[in-house]
Amino acid sequence: MPRKERWKHDPDPHDFPAASDYLSLIFPEAAAVRMIEQLRNAPLINRKAKDLLRASGLPLLGKKDPEVIRDLRKVADGTQLSPVLLVRGDRAANAALTVADGYHRICASYHLSEDEDIPCRLADPALRGGARTVKVGA
Repeated sequence: MPRKERWKHDPDPHDFPAASDYLSLIFPEAAAVRMIEQLRNAPLINRKAKDLLRASGLPLLGKKDPEVIRDLRKVADGTQLSPVLLVRGDRAANAALTVADGYHRICASYHLSEDEDIPCRLADPALRGGARTVKVGA
């Protein structure tokens, strides 16, 4: 019997304002707005939970974390999870991958299978009007 798909194709509408709230704390407002627009238009890519945690430097939240429990229950009930929203890191600038929205979903997925592909949308903080710059954040 084929495994039921755990993931939606599109993020939930409330994911973008949540990501914007977070990004505006760590990037200038104009940069946060640009990244949200990139995330709205970015194609889905798939990455493994273990790689997302490694690239972000975030710890794995335990199975007893209330939000992880909520997402694990959703999966058990057959409710699909929303793709995660990411901002690319930059090793040269010592900037880790930023999970703009979906940290708990990544952790819940890891507990189910660290090798399962998680659908993501990825923005690049260095893109400004199509030109790449080296400065990240500020």
